[in-house]
Amino acid sequence: MTSEDLGQVQVLADAIHASHPEDPEVLAERQQLYPQGCFMLIDDGRAIGYALTHPWRFAEPPPLNRLLGAIPSPATTYYVHDVALLPTARGKGYAAQITDRLVSHAREAGFDNLSLVAVNKSQVFWEKAGFRVIAVPDLGPKLASYGPDAALMVRDVASL
Repeated sequence: MTSEDLGQVQVLADAIHASHPEDPEVLAERQQLYPQGCFMLIDDGRAIGYALTHPWRFAEPPPLNRLLGAIPSPATTYYVHDVALLPTARGKGYAAQITDRLVSHAREAGFDNLSLVAVNKSQVFWEKAGFRVIAVPDLGPKLASYGPDAALMVRDVASL
């Protein structure tokens, strides 16, 4: 993903995550802070999905629609901010392919784990991809801002 793709990313994000809108500045900052963790899925010349990921602090998911400011040092997890596919792109193995790519990147970058907040009934997909739900004391109110089915999940890299 490049900065030139951000217009398409915004269109996709608005269509796919209507209940979790994010400002263009938030998406642009993710891409600018960690471009090596941002990907586009193009099919027949058309953007049909994207992934935004970056290093972060384990068990402290960033608030939705907020600027990060910087990647923390030390970062203790490779955070999957978003993997989003149009409905027409689902069920074709693309999400599994990008997940494998993200795990490889996390391993190469020296991270022990990947983490994310599963939303929109995606927990089952992430469990099939090797993630597990973790409970973190006092995280409930922040997770609630992601939606009623939000769950913090982690996948260990070293054991895979």
